[in-house]
Amino acid sequence: MYYGFDVGGTKIEFGAFNEKLERKATERVPTPGDDYEKLVETIAGLVAKYDAELGVEGTIGIGIPGMEDADDGTVLTTNVPAAKGKPLRKDLEAKIGRKVKIDNDANCFALSEAWDDELKDEPAVMGLILGTGFGGGFVFDGKVFSGRNHVAGEVGHARLPIDAWFHLGENAPLFGCGCDKKGCLDNYLSGRGFEQLYEHYYGKRIKAVELIKLHAEGEAKAVEHVERFMELLAICLGNLFTSFDPNVVALGGGLSNFELIYEEMPKRIPKYLLSVAKPPKIIKAKHGDSGGVRGAAFLNIK
Repeated sequence: MYYGFDVGGTKIEFGAFNEKLERKATERVPTPGDDYEKLVETIAGLVAKYDAELGVEGTIGIGIPGMEDADDGTVLTTNVPAAKGKPLRKDLEAKIGRKVKIDNDANCFALSEAWDDELKDEPAVMGLILGTGFGGGFVFDGKVFSGRNHVAGEVGHARLPIDAWFHLGENAPLFGCGCDKKGCLDNYLSGRGFEQLYEHYYGKRIKAVELIKLHAEGEAKAVEHVERFMELLAICLGNLFTSFDPNVVALGGGLSNFELIYEEMPKRIPKYLLSVAKPPKIIKAKHGDSGGVRGAAFLNIK
């Protein structure tokens, strides 16, 4: 049995999956905000509860909005303050008495999609989240690729490519980022970035869902904004695809529900690729909000 935990800022979601990757148990509990010992106890308690109910000792995978330090195993995260700077994996292993795997929640999202029946035979799957932020994960031959420092897939902190900067024009905005750098893709390709770009060019903050509605109605500024954004997205994805050359890309997050993306990207991206390259298949993520806990559980698939 595979146990997965999606540890977020407000809730911890637990899921248990059998060998056929079917979900057999689920539970959600509040995330202890600043109490590290309670966080460890909460996760360990859920493990003990479902070991007893299911009659097995499940493998344990945990997805977090952050990553482990590759050298000392402490957790880097801002959304789960109780875990920040703590050796969560080491302490959980000592408490539970078995191996624990921890990975970034975007990597878990990508892994969940890669292990879907329709994609599990694809050698390279990229998961990209166009939500409050922009991030992603890479799965090669069914395994997450995390890199030396566990930051592979942190595409939100790649910078705008030069052709994207030229595309945005003389009045191009240089948005600051929470990582203390400027020009990170996180602030341009996310749902938040979609709104920030509109505000920069038109002086008014409008929610993404409303902008999409205005675009459908043919409102001139919204149409111009969406055209600018679609080309910007194509440029940036073209750069990412040149680097990683995935077979399939699954998009998640609120902005991934904008159906125009799936119509426009296959048409726009090719001119930003090498002449011998073709764009990957781009699809909407199938597992939505459950992707984090599914992917966390699948960290232990051999």
